[in-house]
Amino acid sequence: MRVADFDFELPHERIAQEPASRRDGSRLMVLDRVTGAVMHRKFTDLPDELLEGDLLVLNDTKVLPVRLRGKKPTGGRVEILLVEPAGDDHGAPVWRALLSGSKSVRPGLEIAVAPGFAVVPLAREAEVWRVKLVIASGDPTEAIERAGEMPLPPYIHREAGDPRTRLDRTRYQTVYARVPGAVAAPTSGLHFTPELLDVLASRGVETAFVTLHVGLGTFSPLRVTEVASHRMHEEAFVIPGATADAIARTRARGGRVIAVGTTVARTLETSAADDGAVVPGPGRSSLFVYPGFRFRVVDALVTNLHLPQSTLLMLVCAFAGTAAVLAAYRLAVNEGYRFFSYGDAMFVRTE
Repeated sequence: MRVADFDFELPHERIAQEPASRRDGSRLMVLDRVTGAVMHRKFTDLPDELLEGDLLVLNDTKVLPVRLRGKKPTGGRVEILLVEPAGDDHGAPVWRALLSGSKSVRPGLEIAVAPGFAVVPLAREAEVWRVKLVIASGDPTEAIERAGEMPLPPYIHREAGDPRTRLDRTRYQTVYARVPGAVAAPTSGLHFTPELLDVLASRGVETAFVTLHVGLGTFSPLRVTEVASHRMHEEAFVIPGATADAIARTRARGGRVIAVGTTVARTLETSAADDGAVVPGPGRSSLFVYPGFRFRVVDALVTNLHLPQSTLLMLVCAFAGTAAVLAAYRLAVNEGYRFFSYGDAMFVRTE
């Protein structure tokens, strides 16, 4: 199986650069997993697609505003993307980070981010730097919150001073986000509003949560030719006992387990037993789901429209069939759907 088998032509103008005016104002492509039939709906129609007794599983990770804009002593600009905590250096927090303009960056250089806040590179590890956060006073997390911007994926373009960055603070975050730690949003959840969740609850659709802190590996391109040669970036997750119990209840009553996003699907399938039960607790997942994978927990999937040749697209193809998914994607392009993080949604259903 080759990576090129998951390609499709996507005009640049189909890549959404900002969210819809309303969270639930996006379109919803419904793909029947069995027949391959496609329907065009609105995201507000999702409750009509779900049944009493279904379980909706959501990822409650919270995105940190870890994109920092800094200046070197010479005045040169450096963009810093904090990736994950990596301990401390004499009490100062240390992070792994990506630095733009890093050819002119050296260990020990102080990069000013805001008054009383600087970043000092310590050592380079391949493409990633270890950096120290130097905070004059106060809590480092609060300093990041004040100075940082949301870490939008590279296909969403924001220049310094772009007024849309203020909107990104709220819209590149789900309404149910509560556990800080992600450097990318679980974007299929961005469409949900409190009102829509209330409608689902009133119709007997149960909700449960997992936490998987989405990392940069989500957007890493595949640098291999053969699909099976790719290795996924590892990400931490937690499945609460209440969620495992909710899945068991859903199975007992004949309902469907519906994953909201590929992160939820990978989390549940990582912890799945052969009988479809889910083992609760913390863990780490490097599960790579591509065609040929046997799903043991997930019965239906809410997801966005993904990058060509991406691991996210491969998971959807594993769930609904490569031919059917690629045909649906080509139809989405022709019908003017908006793609990627701020784009429209897809519901892959099983009756």
